[in-house]
Amino acid sequence: MPDKSRADQTSDETPRGVSRRELIKGVIAAGAVSSGAYLFRSSIVRADQAAAGSVERLVTLSVNGQQRRVDVMKQETLATTLRYKLGLTGTKLGCDRSECGACTVLIDDVPHYSCSILTHTARGKQITTIEGLASADGTLHPVQQGVVSEQGFQCAFCMSGFIMATVGFLKVNPNPTRAELAHGISGNLCRCQDYDKILTAMMCGAENLRKVS
Repeated sequence: MPDKSRADQTSDETPRGVSRRELIKGVIAAGAVSSGAYLFRSSIVRADQAAAGSVERLVTLSVNGQQRRVDVMKQETLATTLRYKLGLTGTKLGCDRSECGACTVLIDDVPHYSCSILTHTARGKQITTIEGLASADGTLHPVQQGVVSEQGFQCAFCMSGFIMATVGFLKVNPNPTRAELAHGISGNLCRCQDYDKILTAMMCGAENLRKVS
C-alpha cells in the first residue's frame, strides 16, 4: 500500500488551489515589483541631487564686444568653448595645462590661460580673443602690426598667445623696458625658441601703441 501520510503532509503545506509553479512565479513577481520600486525611487533621488548642484548649460558670454549664446557643459573650459563652439580658432590649445600660454585671452583686460578657466565662470565678464584686437575696418592692433613689421615668428603657433599677453601687460605698463616686457610675458612659451625675435616684435608693438595713444 502506498504511504498517503507524506502526500497528505505535502498538500497541507501548499495552499489549496495554488500549484508549486504558480507559487514560485508569484514570489518572483513580488520581488521584481519591490526591486523596480526601489530602482525607481533611487533614480528620483539621483535626479534631485543632480538638480541641486547643476550648472545652467545655455549661457551668454560677452566675446569681442558681442553677446554670444552658447550651450556648454559644466566642466567645459573657455578655450574649448571659444575654439569648438564659437569658432574662434585664434585661441590655440597647446599644453592644455596652464604651461605654454598659447590659449591666452583677456578677461576684463587681464591675461588668462583660457584652458584653465571654466566657461560658466566667465559669464558677465568681457572676453577678448586675438580675433577681437583688429578694428572693424581690418586695421591691425599696434601689437599685431609690430609682429608683422618685425616678422617676429617662425611657426606662429604661439604668437596669438604672446600678442594677447603683451596687450594685457601694456595696459598696466605701456612703456616697459625690454627686460620688463620679457618678465611680463614670461608665462608664454615658444616651441621654436625664438624669444629674442618675439621680444623685438613685442617692443615694436609697444612703441606703435604709444604712438596712437
